[in-house]
Amino acid sequence: VTAEHLDAMEQAGTTADLVTAFAKPIPAVMICELLGVPYADRGSFQENIDKFMSGETSDEELIAAYTAVQTYLAELVAAKRAEPTDDILSELTDSDLTDEELKGMSLILLAAGLDTTTNMLALGTFALLRNPAQLAALRAGPELIDSAVEELLRYLSVAKGSVRVALEDVELGGQSIKAGTTVLLSYNTANRDPERFSDPHLLDLRRQDGGHLAFSHGVHQCLGQQLARVEMRVALTALVKRFPSLRLAVPADEVALRPESADIYGVKSLPVTWGA
Repeated sequence: VTAEHLDAMEQAGTTADLVTAFAKPIPAVMICELLGVPYADRGSFQENIDKFMSGETSDEELIAAYTAVQTYLAELVAAKRAEPTDDILSELTDSDLTDEELKGMSLILLAAGLDTTTNMLALGTFALLRNPAQLAALRAGPELIDSAVEELLRYLSVAKGSVRVALEDVELGGQSIKAGTTVLLSYNTANRDPERFSDPHLLDLRRQDGGHLAFSHGVHQCLGQQLARVEMRVALTALVKRFPSLRLAVPADEVALRPESADIYGVKSLPVTWGA
């Protein structure tokens, strides 16, 4: 899948928006393959997912997009029950889960599998292009990719955080937290904690002090984290190998970032170029 999209980029010329040409379609194809969304439906489905994940959609558009996705997933669940295919959703129909539960589970998996990895690929590439020494190290030593992926996950943390509820009274960081209190967790803050990471604001693909919280922690950890890691390893390795002269096509401060209101942080578009 990655090779096909890099081929298309190369054949189209020497410039591209890396979001639409690379970062968005690869995880979209993969999550749709895994869950069994027919190829013909993927364009409209992804467009509606984008509308309620972007943070820039009007209330009317958001409700319309959400309703369309819910309707589609109900039809997809019914189709998988009637004629199962080789995918996760079909396997789940052979369980005691209700149609409503399958629809809700599919929405979570599809939305999470599309938007988070898309923004990690795009924002990760942006971070590498802004840190040429680190990009050069990855090009020269592809064996760095595992530690590079973990460091990009720590450094960027596209998911902002989550909430937990204290089950008992606890003293944490000099603060007294009472049982039943809701606590807001910031992944970005934790992953830039100077007591945990040396030079936390520095991107270092050889960093050894691992243990980031980009996928949260405990029983609520992201269950798609290994898929995200595989996609990042494969896609980023192939990208830097295929385009050794890859660089930003605009000044870094002109790259459009998502608004702070977006659930997932990232770039709206990433204009890049390559060649002489």
